[in-house]
Amino acid sequence: MTQRQELDRRGLLHLLVVYVVWGSTYLAIRLAVRDGSGFPPFTMAFMRVVAASAFLLGWARLRGERLRLRRDEIGVFAGSGILLWVGGNGLVTWAEMRASSGLAALLVASMPIWFELIAIVADRRRPRAKMVGAILLGFAGVGLLTWPILRTGVRADIMAVVGLLAAPFCWALGSMWFQRRKPDLSIRAISGWQQAFGAVGFLVVILLRGEPLPSPTGQAWLAWGYLVVFGSVIAFTSYMSTLRLLPTAIVSTYAYANPVIAVLLGWLILDEAVTVYTLAGAALVVAGVAGIFQNRD
Repeated sequence: MTQRQELDRRGLLHLLVVYVVWGSTYLAIRLAVRDGSGFPPFTMAFMRVVAASAFLLGWARLRGERLRLRRDEIGVFAGSGILLWVGGNGLVTWAEMRASSGLAALLVASMPIWFELIAIVADRRRPRAKMVGAILLGFAGVGLLTWPILRTGVRADIMAVVGLLAAPFCWALGSMWFQRRKPDLSIRAISGWQQAFGAVGFLVVILLRGEPLPSPTGQAWLAWGYLVVFGSVIAFTSYMSTLRLLPTAIVSTYAYANPVIAVLLGWLILDEAVTVYTLAGAALVVAGVAGIFQNRD
């Protein structure tokens, strides 16, 4: 067995963690920030990443791993951390005050489509006709998923949809920024610094929005704890590992599994509706993402 094969197997194990755990975090976010939960959205996200980053950086220090960032690394961590956490996770958390956990997961599943569009622009390459068709197919699915809300929803519902469309774009941009630089730190230090810079971004947003102090219910605290331990410490660390160990095309396949798990849990636990628009839109998004993977150069 070669070292490369060992790394590949480790990467696939980390990817399995991302598949399962991140699919369930949409439900946890919804439970933590829905009406009456007592958690303002960005405050909840801030508390989540502060706790996780403190644990991860402390763990890295105990292991004697390098924590001091070089000057060139500060920009990478600040930029990608804010995009991933404030732009990506933060917008999802804010949107789930109004949007169902299943819809949030399905719209975030469009992330590989955004990833490919960003790569096309960054690499200045002309996409093949099949790639263009796959991208359009995916966005047709997004249109079907959002049409009922855009047609009949109030302004707050529409803004939630806008947030859920912007979130995967931010996540894709942050992931690509990090992956193309890959700072030479341990996975624990990387995850800790990513979330520490995300916490700074969240704090700015909290102050600008003037969010009130939290007064969470017991259920909201349990959801928050799950997000810290499983979502931030375990799954996000696994995600950073996959970006190091596996090709982007393989890493991005978590977009298939997460929405299936999220929709199922939302339906079972919160009685969230699964409509014809949900099923048709989800099928088109998945087909578009599959087409992107198959037609990458």
